[in-house]
Amino acid sequence: MVRIRLRRMGAKKKPFYRIIIASKQSPRDGRFIESIGTYDPNTQPETVTMQTDRAAYWLGVGAQPSDGVVRILKKANLIDGEGKPVPQTTETAAVAA
Repeated sequence: MVRIRLRRMGAKKKPFYRIIIASKQSPRDGRFIESIGTYDPNTQPETVTMQTDRAAYWLGVGAQPSDGVVRILKKANLIDGEGKPVPQTTETAAVAA
């Protein structure tokens, strides 16, 4: 199974995360398929950069987001309140970016 999850980067006590696509069996900071964005919780407000088209693609082919990524994807309007992928049109993709 393929998951969309966070990979921890950054210094001690100053976390910085990459949003990655990885196999469920891979360790948190181990091997991954693709990196689709970043998440920085240290800034006010939190900074998120993401390739929304790639995230929508991976959700469309069945990748399961982790709990932390679900919150980020909801803010980007890529998934609804139930956790189901929202169909992307060119208008919604432009707004989410």
